[in-house]
Amino acid sequence: MIYPTRRAVVALAAGLPVTLLAGVMTPAGWLIAPAWIAGIVILLALDALMSGSRTHLILETPEPLFPAVARRTEGGFTARFGRGPVPACAEAALAADRRLGLTDPVSRAAVHDGMARFTFSFTPLRRGAAMLQRLWVRWSGPMGLVWKHKVFELGQSAAVTTDLQSVREDAVMLFARDAMFGAKTQIELGEGAEFQALRDFQPGMDRRAIDWKQSARHSALLAKEFRTERNHHVIMALDCGRVMSEPVGGAPRIDRAINAALLLAYACLRSGDRAGFFAFDSRPRLSAGAAAGLEAFRSLQLVAGRIDYSTHETNYTLGLASLGGELKRRSLVVVFTDFTDSIAAELMVESLGRLMRRHLILFVVLRDEELEGLTEAEPRETEDVARAVVAAGLLRERDTVVVRLRRMGIQIVEAPADRIGPALINAYLDLKRRDLL
Repeated sequence: MIYPTRRAVVALAAGLPVTLLAGVMTPAGWLIAPAWIAGIVILLALDALMSGSRTHLILETPEPLFPAVARRTEGGFTARFGRGPVPACAEAALAADRRLGLTDPVSRAAVHDGMARFTFSFTPLRRGAAMLQRLWVRWSGPMGLVWKHKVFELGQSAAVTTDLQSVREDAVMLFARDAMFGAKTQIELGEGAEFQALRDFQPGMDRRAIDWKQSARHSALLAKEFRTERNHHVIMALDCGRVMSEPVGGAPRIDRAINAALLLAYACLRSGDRAGFFAFDSRPRLSAGAAAGLEAFRSLQLVAGRIDYSTHETNYTLGLASLGGELKRRSLVVVFTDFTDSIAAELMVESLGRLMRRHLILFVVLRDEELEGLTEAEPRETEDVARAVVAAGLLRERDTVVVRLRRMGIQIVEAPADRIGPALINAYLDLKRRDLL
């Protein structure tokens, strides 16, 4: 399609008053108006001929797009001008599903060697199947009087997945040689409860580790050396109900929980423990038994990708009771959930109390910094006061539930949503060091 630019319309409109005035003053002046219009039309035609050809414009095969929730991703398209004149620059507009979170649908690029590279940024908000629908490309002639544009039907699928890149980055940082798990080093020897070997007692060692019988037999002070226990079962229990589908820190709570659970699963598999997933809302949705070995991490990623968003209210009684029935040995159960009312919290506390009779519970609390900000913001209107009062009430209810859980003996991990992974690993390592698993 070819159509005039704003410059052409302004040029045509600017000449009309002059031609009208000339026609009023002299009879022959009325011929100036058709001549002016004809001149503009001729210039439009020349500008169209000197611009790039629509027929020879082709779109190269688009690059695959791998978007992830709450992570900024860039996708590019390359348009190639064939024979004939080539414009200096071009513009493109992209139509895509809202799920992809297209930051700016318009991109501008200079044309080099007959090619224009258009880049678009995406920040998806939810997982799921999405589609890149079509791309419009337009460019103007050398005089800037006409636009030419061509439409390309894309039909390119781009499934939005869990942000595994952040999991890999955190894993590389936390598990590098001589690196630290947040604030605690990875402990293999000397801090566990499983006997490893005897060694000569050295100044500074714990005197309780001295084996007096073996020391008397060998006429030398010998101390027991321990190692970290392995083969523990760690189950990630993820609530995928309505509340967990709401956003926190720019991403749904369930996606934050999945990222932290995958990072913890990698830590468990690397340290010799077994990791598994369990998801529930109004009823159990999926269950993956505890697996061992780093090769199992790939299967856990696939399992995590099957956890969908839900509009159902969470049934803690059914979900946690089903999980307790599946577990055949004592395990560390990491519970990722959130609650908004006291009734749901009461049912959750009762269900956790029954589950902790046989298992160790690690309860994960995602701090809602937006909610905390409402209580700390300076009120300027009546609505601000109402929001602050409601937010403060919700935070008090949450604190009350957390205190009750602590008194029951449940381990609590509370951190901002974007830092819950490292905090969770610190808690896991602390439990291993204290021999609570």
